[in-house]
Amino acid sequence: MAARTSAGPDQDRTEPDGVLAGAPVARRLYREVVADPQVPRRVDVVAPAGHGKSVLLETLAAVYRAAGCEVLRSLPAGDAPVDPAAVLVVDDVHLLPAAEVRRLCALSSDPERRLVVAHRPWPLEPELAAALAVVASPLVLGALDRTGVAARAARLLRERPSAPLVDRVLQQTGGLPALVDRLLAALLEQVGPADRARLGQPGGLPDEPPAALLQQLGYAAYGLERRVRELLVALALGAPRDAEVLVPLLGLADAAGGGIDEVEELVEEARAGGYLTAEGKLPPLLATSIVRRTPAARRLELRRTLAEIELDRGGSVLAVARGMLDTEASGARAAEVFVAGAGEAVRTGSVLAGKLYEAAVRAGAPALPLAARRAEAAMLAGDLDLALAQADHVLSAVDEVDTEDAVRAGTVAAAVLAHRGLLGRSAELYRWMGAAAEPPGQPALLAIPALIGTGALDEARALLTRPPAPAGPGDLASAPGRLPPVPGRLGRPPTLLASAEELMGKGVYDSVAGSPTAALSQLARAAALLEASNRAALLPDTPAALAALVAVHCGELDVAQSVLERAVQVRLGGKAAAARHRLLLGWIALFRGSTTAARSLLAAASPAGTRLEPRDELLAAALEVALTRRAGDLASLMPAWGRARAAIVQHPVDLFVLQPLGELAIAATRLRETSWVRPHLDEAAALLARLGDPALWSAPLRWSELHAAILAENREAAQRHAMALEAAAGGSRYAAAMATAAPHWVRLMDSDVDPEAVEAAARGLHAVGLSWEGGKLAGQAAIRTRDRKAMSALLGCARALQSSGPAAAPAPQADTPTGSPDEQAKTRPAPAPEPEAAEEGSDGQLSDREREVAALVLEGLTYKQIGEQLFISAKTVEHHVARMRQRLGSNSRGELFAHLRQIVGHPES
Repeated sequence: MAARTSAGPDQDRTEPDGVLAGAPVARRLYREVVADPQVPRRVDVVAPAGHGKSVLLETLAAVYRAAGCEVLRSLPAGDAPVDPAAVLVVDDVHLLPAAEVRRLCALSSDPERRLVVAHRPWPLEPELAAALAVVASPLVLGALDRTGVAARAARLLRERPSAPLVDRVLQQTGGLPALVDRLLAALLEQVGPADRARLGQPGGLPDEPPAALLQQLGYAAYGLERRVRELLVALALGAPRDAEVLVPLLGLADAAGGGIDEVEELVEEARAGGYLTAEGKLPPLLATSIVRRTPAARRLELRRTLAEIELDRGGSVLAVARGMLDTEASGARAAEVFVAGAGEAVRTGSVLAGKLYEAAVRAGAPALPLAARRAEAAMLAGDLDLALAQADHVLSAVDEVDTEDAVRAGTVAAAVLAHRGLLGRSAELYRWMGAAAEPPGQPALLAIPALIGTGALDEARALLTRPPAPAGPGDLASAPGRLPPVPGRLGRPPTLLASAEELMGKGVYDSVAGSPTAALSQLARAAALLEASNRAALLPDTPAALAALVAVHCGELDVAQSVLERAVQVRLGGKAAAARHRLLLGWIALFRGSTTAARSLLAAASPAGTRLEPRDELLAAALEVALTRRAGDLASLMPAWGRARAAIVQHPVDLFVLQPLGELAIAATRLRETSWVRPHLDEAAALLARLGDPALWSAPLRWSELHAAILAENREAAQRHAMALEAAAGGSRYAAAMATAAPHWVRLMDSDVDPEAVEAAARGLHAVGLSWEGGKLAGQAAIRTRDRKAMSALLGCARALQSSGPAAAPAPQADTPTGSPDEQAKTRPAPAPEPEAAEEGSDGQLSDREREVAALVLEGLTYKQIGEQLFISAKTVEHHVARMRQRLGSNSRGELFAHLRQIVGHPES
């Protein structure tokens, strides 16, 4: 093939700083020549177009001239002799005619001659290559690295560029110096001189490259030789750099491997022209410009051909299918491309799968055979409405679809129903799939969480104890028209998903009928296994969420938080599980007493205008009620309770919502609306009874019912729940801590306080993550004891527990455990004003305690609310306010507020 040349994107010109910044070897050469230009130098500079060869030669020539050397920039005409003392600096020697190549070869044989030449790596005739091999080891100029791009950007911006700008330019250009310069210059021109500094700031970058630059680059690429241009177009459209694809795609001859050689030659020509990186990749900036310059009909034709080639050889068609989405391509072959691309997208967890399946149906593919796969893709994308609709389409015509599609649709429907709180219906679907299996009665192990969650313990136990069916030639996987093997049981390979499903099943079972520690370990391992699996979204719940629930019920909040944070980081379970993981993190923050973090997580999980699935909505509503209740804001509790009532009626009781249900029971009691939760509490009791009253799950609900009974002043019910907690104390250290504290809450109804025992119980609650409950117990005991010394010790304990949690937020307000304020005042002496926590502040006016009181007064809290938040009595708060008013000389409430705002910096209300 005859040698050809192609002009690079900038005709081989760039600034000296760009070369020196991106090529350390070139910088060293430059310094050496500057240090001693008289030393003979034989330099062979090799680089593609646009990498700065010409600029480097101009720079070296100037250094030689400045040192008094004669510099020849080309060979003398004809046979004229060349001065031996002159420095011969010749650019683009790959373009020299044969005669001059022979003269250069002859001159290079003189070892004393100073010779500097530059050329592209292709084309290079054998005679010239032999001559250059004598000159010296080649000096290869490569692409700019991140430091080089930053140096170029700093020179143009006249300030240090932002990291996003450097990263964007490097990613778009592949570090090709000419493209770096042109993109930076175009960006500067686009924003204008006045906004030049904006490019150096985060968020100041345009979303797309400048349109004018894309047009220029596309026009230059279309001026290349036809086959090189076609190669670049193919690469821009997503073709791999594989001769098996490119030979038929470009219409090259493939006889005796000639097509492969021609592809390699075209790649080398494009690389030498500065259009491909050293690795043979087309930079995104050039790819975008070439695609936009290529006519739409030609793009569609190439994409169709590329897709057919990939389909025939079993290769990847995802990139091609993505490019065909907006082309309105139709026909059986186009539909086949979309289906194959969607299958790849599903395997990688890409949300593009749903769009590709939809495009396949528009292209003419029958809808019913694709409905199950569309349901799975919609589930992965978090579109549960579409997932359930497509799955139901299949299940309504189960006799018309393959068994594999029926199972896939059933799995999707079961997962969606679990997300929507219908765990019982989800379990029924798993039973149906198991009844159709061979042998009957073996549904997938992922049914176990649904079965146990609805109280079918014996059924779940039977699944775990059933011996695995033998695998063999008659295995279900190879039997047409029959259900595929059940995970880990009927010959299915032990994949990550199968192993995770088995661990999930065993973990949930052990949480009820085995060791809670073993259950937590198995569920945590299941979550780790599924980190790389996109099919986690098809589970009734994520193992991370289940592990967190078990960890919380064990009092292991650190473990629960670690598992959930990892799940959020790796997006375990897909979009559909994101809200659940954040809400559970908010629940953990609530237990720790970090109400600010809990509110932030609640807002992130359910931003305004979004609709949560019923299971997530119940958890969010319970979390909002819990936060409002702890703040003691009765006015805000009413609207929060309205949301909770709507969530309750949409979500039947299952094992995994007992803790939120308990929180709602307390709020309902406080608002005298227990009729909303009583049926659910009765159902929960029946569920726990069917499961054998497992201590791990029953203790937290008993704890909540204990507090509800105290609020209702029902001593008999409170005593009953305390005894139930004592019976469950052996289930976990979490249950043991609640069992220890429960009798003290009952005794507080009679103002009977054992200070040392109460403090020990409060610290026990704190140790298992119940920081707020621990502080609340100590604080309420303090204001009921008649022993002034014990009161002081308990108040100190309450403050210590409330401040030892993360994110030092203000202490939450406790619920009043019994009776009205007037009734409580009759049963205990009014505490004397609390001693100052610190001496007067640096301003000589208010103590630290008075500053705390002042800040809460300015927030509009009543004396009672302030007292409960600071674990002091309302009388003590009143005493502090009176002292502040006297000390500040305030004659009215308005003057007092004005003085306090000046001191504590509270904004005007």
